[in-house]
Amino acid sequence: MKYTKIMATLTIGLSLVLSGCANNSNGNTATKSSKSSDVTKDLPNTNTNDLASLNYQNNTSAILTVNNDASNLKSSDWKYNHVEYTNLDSLNRTSEGNTAYLEKRNIANDSLRTRQVVQPTGWHQKFVNNDAIINRGHEIAYSLSKGISINGKYEPSVQSGDQNNLKNLFTQTAFSNQKLQTIYESQVREALRKDKKVIFQVTPIFRGNELMARGVHMQAISTDGSLNFNVYIFNVQPGVEFNYSTGRSKINNEIKVPTPENSPSFNNRRNSYKKHHYVRDAVVAGVVHHEIKKHYERKYRKEYKKESEHHQYHSRSHYYRHKY
Repeated sequence: MKYTKIMATLTIGLSLVLSGCANNSNGNTATKSSKSSDVTKDLPNTNTNDLASLNYQNNTSAILTVNNDASNLKSSDWKYNHVEYTNLDSLNRTSEGNTAYLEKRNIANDSLRTRQVVQPTGWHQKFVNNDAIINRGHEIAYSLSKGISINGKYEPSVQSGDQNNLKNLFTQTAFSNQKLQTIYESQVREALRKDKKVIFQVTPIFRGNELMARGVHMQAISTDGSLNFNVYIFNVQPGVEFNYSTGRSKINNEIKVPTPENSPSFNNRRNSYKKHHYVRDAVVAGVVHHEIKKHYERKYRKEYKKESEHHQYHSRSHYYRHKY
């Protein structure tokens, strides 16, 4: 009976949500700066190894322009609507990047999303102040990939965008995904809405054999040249320090990352926070976490009373072994 009640509560919680939408001294600890402009210095035309060697400088912009913000893609290469998904490397990482040849019909309906279950390399989720610190970062965004099948071909019967494609996901910080990468995905989406044809390329940047990307290289160009950008975004999270070799993390409040002025805000009710796909799975996980915790609190209430206050959860190890 108790199990039935728990599942009923979870079902209601999930329905409400879905109706809306370690240390590493080489990379994280850096000199402090008061500079907080949206985009900092430009990088010369550079390759993957050059980008992988970069370390984020604390409290500076996490976005760098590359090649004076001019894409290296050739607009003349747009021949037909498809996505080139590259194979995973020997460590199962999406290190080669994907290239999409997009048009207006690829703008996806967000309501058709399903829950993501893929765990990319370096996936170690953690919640800080009830917020997930990592996301399943898409190379080619869901919102830009309607009709694209898992093999990269356009198929009209595919009504949703890319979701659980192993070749298109990497472990990305929530900040990098929600506050930075979305800025450029929005530019691509706006160009498509204006009936432009766009080549969009996204490459997670890994250093050596590390399992978590150090950053993501994004560039795009429209066939008429009206859209043209080339940026590198650091894969960082305010208040969190990552071991990029494993993806594990620890709290470090010394790490500051300025939020760009043109970054979207999902916490504002007017922007329908719970409907946004980046936070939906995290909210779902939070609902499950909360309900299971309440269940074990009720189940072991008598035992809790016998324990001292600092041992509030007598069955904590049992609780955290629960599969959800």
